[in-house]
Amino acid sequence: MNKIPVTVVVPVKNEEKNLAECLRLLDDFAEVIVVDSRSTDRTPNIVKEFGFELVNFEWNGHFPKKRNWTLRNVPIKNEWVLFLDADEFITNAFKTELQTKIQSNEYDGFWVSYNDHFLGKSLKHGKKMKKLPLFRKGKGEYEFIDEDAWSHLDMEVHEHPIIKGKVGIIQSPVSHLDFKGLFHYIARHNAYSTWEAQRYLKLHKTQNKKLTTNQKIKYKLLNTWFFGLGYFLLNYIFLLGFLDGKIGFMFSAYKMQYFFNVKAKIFELKNNLR
Repeated sequence: MNKIPVTVVVPVKNEEKNLAECLRLLDDFAEVIVVDSRSTDRTPNIVKEFGFELVNFEWNGHFPKKRNWTLRNVPIKNEWVLFLDADEFITNAFKTELQTKIQSNEYDGFWVSYNDHFLGKSLKHGKKMKKLPLFRKGKGEYEFIDEDAWSHLDMEVHEHPIIKGKVGIIQSPVSHLDFKGLFHYIARHNAYSTWEAQRYLKLHKTQNKKLTTNQKIKYKLLNTWFFGLGYFLLNYIFLLGFLDGKIGFMFSAYKMQYFFNVKAKIFELKNNLR
């Protein structure tokens, strides 16, 4: 049976609760590389059980982070690269559409949509997450952000890939389902909100003009106190998140809290309150 000519890169750290299900769905791909930041749980053993390649990554606090480091340092056998998080699960519909789309020479990258789950339930409504995790080797790299001395994240999370060429869309979604629970969800978003606040102040000082239109709008809104409430109203009311019941309410409320935390941390850093 012919394998899908795509290299799937799965960046991980202590992902034993998600990783087995993620890797189980990747047998159809020609190459799977798991890039690990020195996990202390069963993550490396799980990779070995599946027989996929395991690469160790140790961040020195400077550019590049994990995804760009992989693109620059790890031999990739296929023309196409798909970055997949351990809590993202490939569907058969996605694989079928992927195989068709990459046969065309028209595109050098593809946007992918995600079917979010929260507390084990699929969210049918609300704002859908979209990322650009699939592109031709040599045609894309995650944006450079000068974050020496202040970043605490060793992997690109909010950085966007810059693609040299035309970008298409894959309609069939990937499932986004984290089995780690609320404690991990809250801790992760606490770390992300600190990064967002620090990057906001960095951009304010350097007056970065390389931001996309969406990024400029986002960072203007992040410095307002109403952005979190606005997101809640958009997601829960206007995009019908209330139809997902209690889970929909909690998901929208946590997102509102996230954006409030970003603004509060910007306020703290601006006024030297630490």
